Amino acid sequence: MSTLTRLALGAMGKLRPKPPTGDTSVNVVLPPPEKHGGLALLDSLALRASSRDFSPEPIPLTMLSTLLWAAWGVNRADGHRTAPTAINAQEIDLYVAMTSGAYLYDATAHALHLAAASDVRGVTGYQDFVDSAPLDLVFVADHSRMKLVPAAQRESYASAAAGAMAQNVYLYCASKGLATVIRAWIDRAALGQAMGLGNDQQVLLAQTVGRPRSVTPP
Repeated sequence: MSTLTRLALGAMGKLRPKPPTGDTSVNVVLPPPEKHGGLALLDSLALRASSRDFSPEPIPLTMLSTLLWAAWGVNRADGHRTAPTAINAQEIDLYVAMTSGAYLYDATAHALHLAAASDVRGVTGYQDFVDSAPLDLVFVADHSRMKLVPAAQRESYASAAAGAMAQNVYLYCASKGLATVIRAWIDRAALGQAMGLGNDQQVLLAQTVGRPRSVTPP
């Protein structure tokens, strides 16, 4: 679907998800993430870039597992994460939009839980590639977890946390030769409705991930 078509549907309040395809499992247990190896940090920083040209080829579950752990996984015995949040509020929910549905990443169990049995990729942004790439991440702030933060500052706090998570995704993608781009041009009301979000939840950003179109998977 083109950007202009998406804009027109959004203006009419008719931007909608598609029916899912593939195996829409209620719960997906992820394999253990890789926590060692990959490119050195400075090499990954040198390769970090945004790309908008994606192959539709699905990302293997083993790679998705490490991608999600890099973004927002538990990396210490006390439950702290790979990205910081103020006063350790852990207010960000990370959703994974795929052809089979939209899933919430459960970092403690390292698993995915079905949030919406529909293909919401086309609602995650106005860009023309969002529903052809295999995976769109959606960063959602839960304001109910930020009661110690003044209400006027909660969006800023949550956006800083989401930005740190997005950079983790960028660095992992650079290390593994994946393409990615962070996006903020979103019909947030339509996406929130498609994902069944509550009143305390706020869509902040989305991030598309996939193989570069010119690269054929092994």
